[in-house]
Amino acid sequence: MKDKVIMLGNEAFARGAYEAGVKVSAAYPGTPSTEISENIIKYKEIYSEWSPNEKVAMEVAIGASMSGVRAMASMKHVGLNVAADPLFTVSYIGVTGGLVAVVADDPGLYSSQNEQDTRAVARAAKVPVLEPSDSAEAKEFMKFAFDLSEKYDTPVIVRSTTRLSHSQGMVELGNRLEPEDKPYERNTAKNVMMPGNAKNRHLVVEQREIALAEDGCEFPVNKVEHLDTGIGIITSGIPYQYVKEALPEASVLKLGLVNPLPKKLIEEFASKVDKLYIVEELDPIIEEQVKSWGIKAIGKEILTVQGEYSANLLRTAILGEKIKLNMPEEVPQRPPILCPGCPHRSVFSVLNKLKIHAAGDIGCYTLGAVAPLSVVDTTVCMGASISTLHGMEKAKGKDYIKNWVAVIGDSTFLHTGINSLMNMVYNQSTGTVLILDNSTTGMTGHQDHAATGKTLMGESTYSIDIQGLCKAIGINHVIVVPAFDTDYLTKVIKEETTRDEISVIITKAPCVLLNKKKITSQYKIKTEVCKKCGMCLKPGCPAITKKEDGTAGINETMCTGCGLCYGLCKFNAIEKVEV
Repeated sequence: MKDKVIMLGNEAFARGAYEAGVKVSAAYPGTPSTEISENIIKYKEIYSEWSPNEKVAMEVAIGASMSGVRAMASMKHVGLNVAADPLFTVSYIGVTGGLVAVVADDPGLYSSQNEQDTRAVARAAKVPVLEPSDSAEAKEFMKFAFDLSEKYDTPVIVRSTTRLSHSQGMVELGNRLEPEDKPYERNTAKNVMMPGNAKNRHLVVEQREIALAEDGCEFPVNKVEHLDTGIGIITSGIPYQYVKEALPEASVLKLGLVNPLPKKLIEEFASKVDKLYIVEELDPIIEEQVKSWGIKAIGKEILTVQGEYSANLLRTAILGEKIKLNMPEEVPQRPPILCPGCPHRSVFSVLNKLKIHAAGDIGCYTLGAVAPLSVVDTTVCMGASISTLHGMEKAKGKDYIKNWVAVIGDSTFLHTGINSLMNMVYNQSTGTVLILDNSTTGMTGHQDHAATGKTLMGESTYSIDIQGLCKAIGINHVIVVPAFDTDYLTKVIKEETTRDEISVIITKAPCVLLNKKKITSQYKIKTEVCKKCGMCLKPGCPAITKKEDGTAGINETMCTGCGLCYGLCKFNAIEKVEV
């Protein structure tokens, strides 16, 4: 009897990669996909790495596949945008060893800046997509994806969502396959995508799409459940679970292959039900194709294109039930906030004091947009802070941005910020860039990157010198400042923002959650000295609160001893105490 264990979806994806015989895995951390790679490192047979960004991760996997082994890349949905360039072309090239990308969408926007649907990107790239509905399928679909990849000479996307990635299910463990490495054979007509070759490969891709759509009708990942023929539902992924809970007697076509669609299977199913519904989260990818074939179906006219679905939503929309739910208890709002002792808070408190606007980026520091810090004015995508600042300078002139800076984290700078900074140098821009170096990829759970000196597999490696890198691309003014030295930081920001040149300020202090050592000193308010001025409250540290009498108080269970409040108090009402 095979062992069965409870696994998160992301654990199951990693297990599936192991059982499929994957030899190379590359990724950039991004919720909700991060834990895939963090679980893959349990399997020593797989080389696994954090790449600087998703484009590089995809290219690493492509190179490994071309050499004849099974390889994969993992990312969240917006990471697929970064990886789209190689993805669209490797769709033409095909594979040698199996090539799979696991992409995690985020319906409900739990940790993302948009709610895009990976299936739409895959349709444009003409890449097949498999979509599991639970942890058991996550593992099995990974194995099937590699078989599919090699049989049809194509990269394959396995689509996850936040709910699947972070929910648990029972998984049956299997043995690892050890497929033989395929020998490398030089084939420029297939592997070198110059226009003449690409024209011929495009024909191959279109023929592959037809074959997949026809053969897909027999794929085991597609399942038909013939029950009550009064209602038929076409669905896939996590929404299948909601369908089974809300409409257990309905006939269901559960699609595991969601691109290209198995047309004949869908037509046959639709012909056997009286009323057909299509239940899919986010965009009407299945619905639009099914309706284009002349099949009558009900979908987004009663269902939303936004957020996650639920069994109650389906009961209301399809069955017309009036769901009586208890109103949630009113509790105090808990907006997202920087941790006590976060070095970003120190930097933002200085920018706030100086009334400087910040073009922001993707990371913990995006929280600098909210009160009481309120300094981040823009956030678009990874690396955009620097390019946005450059665009403002070219639009309005160097004087306009004297009260602006770009803020970007160390991991994000290495992801896509470097190119943006080079662009500023090359196109003779001016402006001040703050690289908030907290020695980790903080927002996704403290993963290493190219400047931390550690690989994903825990090996020591060369640590990129961010200061030296900035100087090497032609920036004369690069200053490193301790993040909590607010007086020095204030002085440096005042000086650098007045320059008619590019300057980079690197604020250094490790993320407070990296330090696992016992706290040896904290700060305490001397109530009798406190002037109730509120200066210590301005940075919004959750460890500091205002008492009923107007004086401030520090919660000793939250204080990390960073000293930011101590530097702000002009009346010596805050003292350092040993603990």
